[in-house]
Parts: sequence; structure tokens; C-alpha cells
Amino acid sequence: MKESKSISKSYRKPLPSLTGRDKGVGLLLLLLSLIACSPSLPEQFEEVTWRASITPDNFGATLPPNIAPLNFRILRGDADEAVTCIHSEKGGEIIVGGWNVSFDEDDWHRLLDLTRGDSLYVDIYMKAYGHWEHLPTLSYFIANEPIDSYITYRHIRPSYVTYEELTLHERCLESFDERVIYENMRFKDSNQGQCINCHLPRNWNREAQSQFHVRQAFGGTVFIHGDQVTKINLKTDSTLSAGVYPAWHPTQNLIAYSVNETGQVFHTLDPQKIEVIDYASDLILYNLDENTVQHIDHTALEFESFPTWSPDGNTLYYISAHYTCRADDIDADLDTNYDQLHYNIYARDFDQQTHRFGPRRLVFDAEAIGKSASTPRVSPDGKYILFTLADYGQFHIWHKSADLVIISLNPEGFSSDCFTLESLNSPESESYHSWSSNGRWILFSSRRDDGNYTRLYISYFDSDGHVHKPFRLPQQSSDTDDLLLRSYNAAEFLVQPLQPTQRQLRRAIKTDARPATYTGSALLHFETDSASFLPVNPAVDRRRESVGY
Repeated sequence: MKESKSISKSYRKPLPSLTGRDKGVGLLLLLLSLIACSPSLPEQFEEVTWRASITPDNFGATLPPNIAPLNFRILRGDADEAVTCIHSEKGGEIIVGGWNVSFDEDDWHRLLDLTRGDSLYVDIYMKAYGHWEHLPTLSYFIANEPIDSYITYRHIRPSYVTYEELTLHERCLESFDERVIYENMRFKDSNQGQCINCHLPRNWNREAQSQFHVRQAFGGTVFIHGDQVTKINLKTDSTLSAGVYPAWHPTQNLIAYSVNETGQVFHTLDPQKIEVIDYASDLILYNLDENTVQHIDHTALEFESFPTWSPDGNTLYYISAHYTCRADDIDADLDTNYDQLHYNIYARDFDQQTHRFGPRRLVFDAEAIGKSASTPRVSPDGKYILFTLADYGQFHIWHKSADLVIISLNPEGFSSDCFTLESLNSPESESYHSWSSNGRWILFSSRRDDGNYTRLYISYFDSDGHVHKPFRLPQQSSDTDDLLLRSYNAAEFLVQPLQPTQRQLRRAIKTDARPATYTGSALLHFETDSASFLPVNPAVDRRRESVGY
């Protein structure tokens, strides 16, 4: 048996204040007492083949060398005691006693740094009926590539009709530090209810730029640049709504948005109780420097959404579904035939000098295989598009059929083959996802734990294009996610924290939103709106309505 080389600081109690001639003797006796009481591995034990029940069970995953400790809890069963030893063949080990295995952050990070490019082993010993048993050795692999230090996400109750107590959070992945960026309960008046959503940094917040939307009371899009905060009204008389799903241009002060009229349909028999439908949608381009809005796609019978840029900024990708008009009442028709909408992935080339878009081209034909694509995200090297694929629709967080899928882009930016990422998917919904800045880590949402609450998982994506078993977002207590009655939503990576305080954000949000100006089409060549050939169609009339923030 190896001799213990390191003791977890979890067992290092604070030293009392001693004075006088007994100080040195007292300290020595206390240190000897702590060493004697520290957990140690049993000298005699029986090898067994059964595994303990552990939560969360992240073993077998590939970890970043700078991730926070992956604490876990052992379900005791008939056992009386447990000791866990985590160690590396390159040297170093940590020994923790008890059922709640919590590692000291400094010890953990030293061990991970030592183990880069190699395996980290975990041995669990359990004592039952007076005898120690050694369970099969578990392991992680420690990658060489680090993960971005921060993520941001929204906490939301998985409710169908309410949005009280929405919060935007920022979490350090290297520790358990977390802070609330903004919460919608700051305005107490019952008539000042807010929805806050779609927080997105530019280039992983490298330029300290980000944005999020405030809906209803004090509505507008909040832009953050350093510690400066402004609020813009992106809704114009010529656009369907204010900006919804955003995509920052990687090199210019431009953001592509979808503009959507979204509604909910509720089911009585289907176990998937809700369907979120876009009854109309377009794409717009917002110029931050000029405060102007232009249309990109403005076709009434095409439902465009979820734009995303290529890393070089020369291509805009997005999804779109063609609506076949079957009735005068488009809303009622979609309420019944929502499962007939299948979204494909399209792209438009973008001229960064003239800010003009070329014609639409098909990138991935999901409809041809009876499926529907959503939330495409291009890898930082421009080689892949990661997206979700489900049976129909585009709001896949509610679809049990939703899986994460990847396609490789050829030099023309087209792909006909998709690969389901089996190691990332589950029988429940996998939905919103994002790439780390180095392209080696994928952050995604999953309901695999209980089917109701969305939790965050992280997977390693290696240089050969293979995904590895994911691990759940580390928490200081293994019960944190089990006890959290809120879902994680729209998580994104950050390389540095956001600068404004809640007070600064609240002050800016209470001001009037500066209106943007509509300046026409951003297309290089005019494209005919297919709805213009229809006599009277609600899809056209809807664009004349003021949907608001």
C-alpha cells in the first residue's frame, strides 16, 4: 500500500490563538492530533467487482486541467465507513474520508496540473460488517487544453406561463465562485414584470462586450462594453419585433438577430406538454456604430431563426422552415400542424466591406430525412457546425427527440452528412450548446437527470473531431443540482468576467431606450417575397403589427 503523500485540507481545522510559553507546545500537540485523526487507507481489504452508487457519476470523462473539483457523494448502502484516494501515476494523491467526497481546491488543482495528458485514478474503500473492501478503480483523463475560466447562464423555473425570479449568472469554472449579474425582481411594482433573456458575449467576452434583452417593463436590448451600459429599442415600424436570438459578428460592430412572433401551444395527451412555435420570423442586421437596422431575410412564408457567424465573419448561417399556406388563419393552422415544420440550415455569404449579403444556399437538408435542425453553432476553426436535431420544430428544449449532431463543412461550406454524437446524447432532451474559445470544449444543456430540469454538461472535443464522455458542471456540494428547483438556460463561455455591477445595469435599464433606425435591405440583390402573390394573408399583415420588445 502506498504511503499517503497529501492530506485534503478538508481535514485541516483552524489553529486556535495561543499565547505565552505554552504556544509552541500547544501547536505541536494540535498538529500531532490532526495527523493522527486524518483519514488513511486500510492496510487489509478484499478486492470486489461491484461498483458503489455515486452521484454525480462523472467517471470516465475527460477533464480540463483547470476545472473546479469534481466532488461527489457515495451512497452508503450497508457500509459503515468510506475512504477515497485520488492519485496520479506521475505522483501525488489526496485522501478523503466519508460519504461526501469534497476535495480541497488547491490540492485538486495541483494534482490536475501534474496529471496533464494522463489518467487520474480514484480508489474507493468501504467498510461493512467490520471488513474493508476495495472497489474497482475509477478514472478520469486530464486533457492538456484548458477550458475558458467563466460561463454565464440564466436560472429559470421550468414553468409554462410565469417568468418570475429570472436571474442571469456568472460562474467561475476553476472554482465554485458564482455571482448574479442581473435579476428581474429589482423592480417591485407588480406592473413592472420583466423577462430577461438571450445574454450573449462577443467573442467569448474578449473585447468585454455582451448584450441581453429586457422584455416588457423598461424593455430594450442592453449592450455592455467594459463598464459602460446602454439600452436600445431594436423594434422599428418596418420589422416584426425587436431582436430576439443574437449572433455577434466576430470582427465588426454588427449583430445578426432573428425577429420572432413566438407563441405556446399546450397538449393534454402528449407527455411533451408544451410546444413553442414561431408564427412568423425574419432576420435583421444591427449596426452598433450607426444604430441602424436592416433586413436580411424578409420572406413571409419562410420562418428564419437562430443566426450564427462563421469565425472569419464571411458567412452567416441560420435555420429556416418553409410554411405551406393551408388556411387563412395561419396561427390556428400552425397550432394544429406544428409538427409539419421542419427547419433546414442555410447560409449567406457576407461582404465585410459593403455589409451586403449574397443569395441563400442550403447547407444541411434536415427535412429530407424527416428531421428538423436548430441552434447551429460553428466551431472556432470553422470546420464543423454543431446543432440539435429533432423530429420537428425549432424550440428543442421541450423535445425528447432532440439530440446533438455535428456536420463537417467542406471548402464550399456545404455538408450532406451528419453524425449523431452518441456519447453526448440521452433519451431526454439535449438542447442549447456552445463552443469554448479554443474549440476543445462543448458546453450543453441536458434533461437526462430527471427529465424536468435542465442541467449543464461539458464534453471534450479532440483534434480528430471526436467527442468524449461529458461531465456535469462541478458543484461544491453534490446535492446542489438535485435540490435546485430551477433550470440552467442558454449557457455561454467567457474568458473574463463581466464588468458592470447590478446597480449599473439597473440604472441603465430604467432609462428610456434609444430607438434604432430602419435603413432597408442588407441584401446584395432584391429577392421576391413569396407572400406578395397572395391576396390577403395574415403572414403579411402580421409584419405591420407592433409586436414590441
